[in-house]
This record gives sequence, structure tokens and C-alpha cells, in this order.
Amino acid sequence: MPAKAGNSIGSLYIGLMSGTSMDGIDAVLVELGSNTTKLRGHTFLAWDDQTRATLKQLALPGDNEIEILGVADIEVAKQFAQAVSQLLEQTGVDRKQIKAIGSHGQTIRHRPSARHPFTLQIGDPNQLAELTGITVTADFRRRDMAAGGQGAPLAPAFHAAILQDPSEDRVILNLGGIANITVLPANLQAGVIGFDTGPANTLMDAWITRCKQHTFDQDGAWAASGVIQPELLSSLFSESYFKQAAPKSTGPELFNLTWLEKQCPTIANYNPADIQATLCALSVQSITQAIKRHAPDCSRVICCGGGTRNGFFMRQLQQELGQITVEDTTNYGIAPEQIEATAFAWLASRTLERLHGNLPSVTGATHPVILGGIYQA
Repeated sequence: MPAKAGNSIGSLYIGLMSGTSMDGIDAVLVELGSNTTKLRGHTFLAWDDQTRATLKQLALPGDNEIEILGVADIEVAKQFAQAVSQLLEQTGVDRKQIKAIGSHGQTIRHRPSARHPFTLQIGDPNQLAELTGITVTADFRRRDMAAGGQGAPLAPAFHAAILQDPSEDRVILNLGGIANITVLPANLQAGVIGFDTGPANTLMDAWITRCKQHTFDQDGAWAASGVIQPELLSSLFSESYFKQAAPKSTGPELFNLTWLEKQCPTIANYNPADIQATLCALSVQSITQAIKRHAPDCSRVICCGGGTRNGFFMRQLQQELGQITVEDTTNYGIAPEQIEATAFAWLASRTLERLHGNLPSVTGATHPVILGGIYQA
């Protein structure tokens, strides 16, 4: 297991992340040493409306996909490069000082249970290396999948490196479009596990976009105005994914408005705010059920991801978890929105050092592997 954070002088890496919520690009500047993880800077670049619409279009089967994908692959890379330039300008760091960029890319399809399992992230690393003049590591997920894994989640190895504590069992909860947990036992010999629990924000974002033309529910205010509908909630929980054993991973390919309408053909009969409240309950309860089942002695849930900004969601989560402490990663020196990008900067360093970046106990891979490809500056 990688060493925890400490004090040493390290190399500079950039991490790039755009998650399943498809709101934009988080870029972080990180100093990494043999036992240190120090955040040196962060910037956010929102997707423009056209790019966001294209990415959401590509997340589902459709017409002329290859042509649309080819163009989007280059456009995403260009915007990644713009985020890098913006970060370097803000921090005053010369690009020659950066050892590498770790680019997650934008996931547009994730099919770990297909006959031929595959995952696809776009944002051409060749273009990114050319535009930035910095070595790029990318395409992290497919090597784990080639080794029999889900290709996700990959952040748990980083979580274990910086957030594990020998005095208590912890869960790291990432709230993006999809929710995933990392179970960190006090005794690491017990094994780290992690998986996607189901939706976090993706269904709520999609529903409020359809009904109110907002991209997200600010502080969960709309969900808070509604009333949870037990019959609807029960129908949504009939989805087989929730009963599936780990390791498992999912995405908006499954949890989308088409799925919602299939699970509840009478959805038009409900008050839209009540549906939002029920979708929030689905996310909260599927997360808490997973935590209670897989981490029964958990003392602390440490949250990260954009969903931590949803105050109503976080209050509901604390209520469901009872006496378990719920906090976010701010208390550990990294803002919640910056954890995943930092993880991919860390994974880039693992790749360059020829060290494995996956945890087979999390992804289901048959063995540890070095993740990603290297695209030289």
C-alpha cells in the first residue's frame, strides 16, 4: 500500500477530472513526493452548453456516434489544455516544471458487464500533450478492465494512501453524478473495498434540467420542497443493480431519465418536486444501505465531490447514518471538489514510476497493474 502523506519535497503534477455530472473540468496542481501530497493550486473550467449537450448525447446510444465522438474527442482535449493553461497562469508555475499531467478524460460510456466489457473516456491525450507541451498520462481505466476488473472506481488506492487511520474504520464517499464508497478498515490487512453504490446527483440533475432548465438543484432546495413518495421510491429500488454484489460500477448509461420512466411508467401523475425529493432519497438511502452493509463498524464518513455542496442532501445523509460522523475532506487539507483530480495526478505519478495504481480488492481485477498510457511531451 502506498505511503501516507508526510513531509518531503516532491515533483509537480497536474490532475484533470471531469466526472459523470459533466459540469466541467477540475484541474489541480499537486506536489507529490515519496510520502507527501500537497495541493498547490486549483481551477475549474465549466463546459459550454454545446459541449455539455454533446457529452450527454454521447453517453447514450444514438445516430452518427463515431463522427460526433471524433469531433468531441478533440474538443474536450482542447478544453483540457485550456484548463491547464488557466491553472498555470493562476499559480505562476512554468509548464517546464510539470513532470506530467494525469488526465482522466470524460467518460462517455462504461459497460463493465457487457459481453466484451469496455469503458471509453475522451479527450485525446495526443492533442493534450501537443497543446500543453507537457507529458500526459491517460486512459487509466482500460488496463484494469483488461485484467478482469471493472475499471472503476480507481480513487480508492489514493484514498487509502492519504485518509486511512489505524484508530478507526472509515468510509470515503464520493458524490459526483454517481456515488461510490471506499471502505478503509483500521487494519488494512482486512482489505480495502470500494464500488459504485448507484446515483448521487445524476438523476436529480437530469430531472431539474428537464423540469426547470437548471443544471443542478442549488443546495437541494427543490428536493427539500417536495415530499418523498414511498411507492415511487420502492419502484426505483427494484433496480437489480442495488442488489448486485461488489465489485460493481455503473454510470448515467443506466441511471438516466429513460430508466426513471421505465421504473415508473406513471411518473407524469406525480408532482415534479415530489419526484426530486424521492430521487434524493434514492441516492441517500442506497448510499447508507451500502455503508451499513459493507462497513458495519464505520465511525466516520468522509465526503468529497460536488454533491457535498447540496446542503439538503448532506443533512439527509447524516440523519440516515445516525451517530456516524459525517464530514468532508476540507478537514484533511483538500477541498471536496478537488479530491478526484488530485487522485489522477497521483495515479500519473504511479504510472511514471511503474507502480500499480489499481486495487484488485476494489475493482475485481485478477492482479495489480500499472495503469494508463504515457504520451510524451
